[in-house]
Amino acid sequence: MSDGQLRMNNQDNQTKVLTNLKTQKTNYMKKFIRIGIMVVIALLFLGTFVFLYQKSQPKDVEYNLSKVVKSDIIQTTVATGKIEPRDEVQIKPQISGIISEVYKEAGENVKKGEVIAKVKVIPELGQLNSAESRVRLAEMNGRQAEIDLERMEKLYEKKLVSTEEYEKTLLTTKQAREEIQAAKDNLEIIKEGITKNSASFSSTLIRSTIDGLILDVPIKVGNSVIMSNTFNDGTTIATVADMSDLIFRGNVDETEVGKIAVGIPVKITLGALQNMSFSATLEYISPKSVENNGANQFEIKAAITVPDSVTIRSGYSANAEMELQRANNVLSIPESALEFKGDSTFVFLFTDSVSGQKFERKTVTTGVSDGINVEVKSGLKENDFVRGLKKE
Repeated sequence: MSDGQLRMNNQDNQTKVLTNLKTQKTNYMKKFIRIGIMVVIALLFLGTFVFLYQKSQPKDVEYNLSKVVKSDIIQTTVATGKIEPRDEVQIKPQISGIISEVYKEAGENVKKGEVIAKVKVIPELGQLNSAESRVRLAEMNGRQAEIDLERMEKLYEKKLVSTEEYEKTLLTTKQAREEIQAAKDNLEIIKEGITKNSASFSSTLIRSTIDGLILDVPIKVGNSVIMSNTFNDGTTIATVADMSDLIFRGNVDETEVGKIAVGIPVKITLGALQNMSFSATLEYISPKSVENNGANQFEIKAAITVPDSVTIRSGYSANAEMELQRANNVLSIPESALEFKGDSTFVFLFTDSVSGQKFERKTVTTGVSDGINVEVKSGLKENDFVRGLKKE
């Protein structure tokens, strides 16, 4: 065999060896990857099993503890309502017509008798014609009476008539003069609503009937107004109130009205004046209930004491807090520590913490509650601990 053939055989053998080595390496890599994947799957399976096992094991629940202490328990109720003046008057006209002048605006203070507005009378044609006819007739009678008096005076001077006849004629003339004036005044009232002799008492000038603050003036110049009489309320010219004397008006539920009494103190808070409260005294409880959203409620009124430095407007919404029951220096626990079953009330009394928290179920008798803490009349003693809510 020649040297060339030997070299070719050697190259072929080397190529086969290299090919075999690559094939073996590839097989080893595939086998290693398969083993690695199987190990990962096994670890995931094992981890999932351990996790589920741990989750299935019961855990010790730990509770907050509340100490039995002595305190004052005050049960209160809150009535909703609004603030309004005790004296609020609607000013109405005593004559019908059209507003010709408005002298005051809402927010201004007025004194009793001060003019708020002026009404211009619009006469009714039938009354106007009747009044004018009365004036003409009175003037005719007056002229005839003056003529008769002048004739009687001449006869009386000549002693041709008696004194009695002269005095009768003079009286008739005076009556005719009064009738003329009365007829003219009546015509003036129908046309203007006022006479020159009674200008200060004119019903066309609408005056305030009390001292106070004008809350509202619902009319404007040109509005028609109707007088107040037995058949209608009339048009409101203005609303005037004494804002120095305010009351709270609200409602109390029938389940609580029996626990309050006239004269008790009341704490007033206003939505418009936050972080401020005012003292008041309950002065009225309605003897009759009113239905409100399906519940029977009783109206109450309380007189408010307001400092001069504070301005309260009529209609402010307000809450009135009143005391219903009180228990001083009594054992108390948080109301959240109570549990109920049937007619029984019980707590879980803390007994031991050596191997986890231990509790003993105890029946208790409760009293006054303020919604957060409750009086314990029996079943516990001071400095005991009871189970509260679970710790997070």
